[in-house]
Amino acid sequence: MIGTARPLGYPATWPVRVTRWPGRDTFAGHDAGMAHLLRTPGILLGAGLGAFVDGIVLHQLLQWHHLLTSTDTDRIGVPYYSPETVPGLRMNTLWDGLFHLVAWLFVLAGIASLYARVTSGRRQVWTSRALYGWMLVGWGLFNLVEGLIDHQILGVHHVRTGPGQLAWDLAFLAFGALLVAAGWAIRRGAREVPAARS
Repeated sequence: MIGTARPLGYPATWPVRVTRWPGRDTFAGHDAGMAHLLRTPGILLGAGLGAFVDGIVLHQLLQWHHLLTSTDTDRIGVPYYSPETVPGLRMNTLWDGLFHLVAWLFVLAGIASLYARVTSGRRQVWTSRALYGWMLVGWGLFNLVEGLIDHQILGVHHVRTGPGQLAWDLAFLAFGALLVAAGWAIRRGAREVPAARS
């Protein structure tokens, strides 16, 4: 099928020839067609799931920090809520809950975005390296943004407060960068989904 209209978000430099992918149009002859198609859903899912890992593992299981545990030394003047007192723990728990709500909204947006792009041939998408590569990129971007803004710029909490605090924060940023690099490499190795037969 030949067409001149390009789907929203596809660069004008891509070929105009369009082949039918299960449920969606993609551009033939471009290796990254599937990777591009799955970029937004993958990044949203990765950011949401990465936030859940942070909130569940670091906030709840290890209890290394809550969202506002370092506000006694922050750079923006947020009142301090000590996690060692019941009122302080309640406030930190509230903010951790809001953090999880945002993570959940990212995951819902990722699923909705994925569904909007793929209405058939879902098995090919769920087995694609492109989706999982973009999810790792999203998780890494979450770590980098959260690590830079909350840990370094605002200082509202740190990965682990106390001795070695900066080392923990830098390791968190390094892990985020590693996730972005690994995800980028994985999604580059994704194979194009074969065109559906009409």
